Amino acid sequence: MGRTRVGSVAAAAALAVLAAGCGGGTIGQGAGGDPAAPPENKNLVLMPGVKAEPFYISMQCGAQEEAANLGYQLTTQAPDRFEAALQTPIVTGVLATRPAGVLIAPTDDVAMANPMSQLKDAGIKVVEVDTRLQDESIALSTVSSDNEQGGVLAARTVAELVGGQGEVLVLNTKAGTSTTDARARGFEQEIANHPGITYLGQEYTENEPAVAAQKVSATLAAHPDLAAVFATNLNSGEGAATGLRNAGKTEQVRLVGFDASPNQVEDLRTGEVSALIAQDPATIGRQGVQQVVAAIEGRPVEREIETDLVAITQADMESKAQYFYRTEC
Repeated sequence: MGRTRVGSVAAAAALAVLAAGCGGGTIGQGAGGDPAAPPENKNLVLMPGVKAEPFYISMQCGAQEEAANLGYQLTTQAPDRFEAALQTPIVTGVLATRPAGVLIAPTDDVAMANPMSQLKDAGIKVVEVDTRLQDESIALSTVSSDNEQGGVLAARTVAELVGGQGEVLVLNTKAGTSTTDARARGFEQEIANHPGITYLGQEYTENEPAVAAQKVSATLAAHPDLAAVFATNLNSGEGAATGLRNAGKTEQVRLVGFDASPNQVEDLRTGEVSALIAQDPATIGRQGVQQVVAAIEGRPVEREIETDLVAITQADMESKAQYFYRTEC
């Protein structure tokens, strides 16, 4: 199937949340429009990229709500860190329980291909949520933010904040993470359209806030006139804020983060973060459940669904509070 977009870049994202919450008009019908025989196995498993992260908790909340609406049971299993070596044994354990469907955010776009292939070969329906494999033959559907466009939006936001002048750093997480690599790529492409801005390239943080803080400190030592930092994910953003705070540079350096965790929202409220590019993880979870249930029930699925993002500043944050991530369901 072709690529489906959920909403538009800003205002229409809210409409997507409402539409997704309705459960989709075709759920529960067969390919010819007749009611499908209900499957005996109604067990689903969600495998987020890492445990206890507000983005994935928000995704879990949306997925749980939609699974309950459709009469399915969903459990969640996540690794302690965003690593393929920790996610692989979780996949192996889930394989032994034979759920009807799996929603997974692969922690590496190559290394997770073999474990996920084992799910597919066992007849388990696989849907990717948030991140994706390079190999597109394994998952039936991929539900994710338009991450490259998110990087473009971040670059435009940075350019506006710094008046089109100055040195800019990107903090990425781990090489091989499809979502953050796309954000960094979109940022680099768009920032080239602003000749007054010097792009310093990207540094990897290994998804550790402490490493992000160290990278910011090292960059400030080499580039004391640093104008802005774009952090491509939640942990990198929180670490960057710490690094700028420790250096006393929160007023000089504009920080644009990706995601809207409670800590990042508070940093935005106090002015230590200048803007956030927020995703809609609850909708990703809901859409993921809708697609895996459609596959289980023998109905068509959308191969790719892209949810949009919104830029949030201190001035408009209260009107966009629906995009703030949750820490519990």
